[in-house]
Amino acid sequence: MQFAFMGVAIGLGLIVIGAGLGIGKLAAAVAEGVARQPSAAAQISGAANLPLFLLEGVAILAEVFALLVLLLNQ
Repeated sequence: MQFAFMGVAIGLGLIVIGAGLGIGKLAAAVAEGVARQPSAAAQISGAANLPLFLLEGVAILAEVFALLVLLLNQ
């Protein structure tokens, strides 16, 4: 039972780290793109929204699955 808690804690930590790194890289790429082409800022920002939302969705689903593993393991 204690291993389930440890596994879920490690999994949730990795989920948060991975999502944070992904969002950071995406935001850095958008900032660089806007710096290179200020006239296309609206298009670049609009194109970055979909991957950002998908990344957030995957992170939330992974957190739900990790908590389900914890709750169903009891």
